[in-house]
Amino acid sequence: MLKKIFIKTFGCQMNEYDSNRIFDIVKKIGFEKTDKYEDANCYLLNTCHIRDKAKEKVYHEIGRVKKIFRFKNKPIVIVAGCVAQAENQEMLKREPYIDIVIGPQSYHKINNAIQTHINNKKKEEETEFDTISKFNYLSKIKNKNSKVSSFLTIQEGCDKFCHFCVVPYTRGPEYSRPFDQIISEAKELIKNGVKEIILLGQNVNAYSYKGEKKEFRLSDLLIELEKFNELERIRYTTSHPKDMTDDLINVYKKSNKLMPLVHLPVQSGSNKILRLMNRKHTVEEYLIIHEKLKNINPNIEFSSDFIIGYPEENDEDFKDTMELIKKIKFINSYSFVFNPRPGTVAEDLDLIDKNKSKQRLEIIQKKLFNNQIEKNKSLETTVVNVLVENRMKDGIKLFGRTEFMTSVIFDGGLENIGKIVQVEITKSNQNSLFGKLKENYKQKVA
Repeated sequence: MLKKIFIKTFGCQMNEYDSNRIFDIVKKIGFEKTDKYEDANCYLLNTCHIRDKAKEKVYHEIGRVKKIFRFKNKPIVIVAGCVAQAENQEMLKREPYIDIVIGPQSYHKINNAIQTHINNKKKEEETEFDTISKFNYLSKIKNKNSKVSSFLTIQEGCDKFCHFCVVPYTRGPEYSRPFDQIISEAKELIKNGVKEIILLGQNVNAYSYKGEKKEFRLSDLLIELEKFNELERIRYTTSHPKDMTDDLINVYKKSNKLMPLVHLPVQSGSNKILRLMNRKHTVEEYLIIHEKLKNINPNIEFSSDFIIGYPEENDEDFKDTMELIKKIKFINSYSFVFNPRPGTVAEDLDLIDKNKSKQRLEIIQKKLFNNQIEKNKSLETTVVNVLVENRMKDGIKLFGRTEFMTSVIFDGGLENIGKIVQVEITKSNQNSLFGKLKENYKQKVA
């Protein structure tokens, strides 16, 4: 019988990377990927614990699967990812329809878990923190991703213990993959035709691997990747201000391929709130990083994350956040009302008034969104460099991104996919640019 797996991915870029690697693993026991969930005999949910009501979304999705397969053979149902790590045995008790629960540090055990379940029909749970074994196993399985832009995980886990965050409990302590292992996977991706690599980590700029002769940092990885001629662009996410060291900042002086968008979550513009969050950085330190990078290249732009309505946030704290946004002019950011996560220090703190939090969020988002609109509007009638990723679903237009990760939609032929082309921008909205391909873009631009 042909074995087909349907994988649904929630949450962050690392989950997308993980889902691709999970498929590379299960192919070894004969699974093919299907985009039609009703055809699957294995249904995998790769979950995220960061957003609101993450756990309930999983159970809602399982309920949907039950209905789909009510009159069909039940698929093997696997819950993977951070919700699986946090809930483990509780999920198997609450929802008998789930067959396997597997945490993000145990993906190398998924084939054994599937085979064992098939053989004895028992529930399986794998949620040990076994990061070293996982990446050693994955290093032996080629990464088959051939998208123009591809993720590459270099670091997992977190030792920062921000009071609002579940990552240390769902991804474990900080672990940096061996330098050579990462470069080997990067070579494989480039051989597959990948033109842009986005290095991933919960604290990607905390990357630190002690080799025999030296300690490798993120800066060393960026410099090494720069050497690959076929690679056009390099990015990294997500960073912590505490780990934005001078050696990393100085790479922006040397690199032609490191893109000039820095995603650096600040969370709040108030030092009081940053202390309460246990963020381990101040607004002043954040501004110093901004100044250093702008001095290197005035065209560098920033994006960020903001938590609004954190316990004890008052009008003055909110005003400080607004002032920081005006000062930095973030061109793209994520903002949310604080929502307590089980198991975190902030779980039991007294919440501020919900309506006030929502009002503040609306004000913040209006300002952030206006920044995006103004930035995109300023690009109308200009020519931008676009790495073309794919054809749109309409079968006519092409999709790509600028150096600043802004989406660009334009007319063009399939021969442009995987190339950096010049596009003249004719109009824009908050999230995207629209334009036409310049015919004389023959020179290589990056």
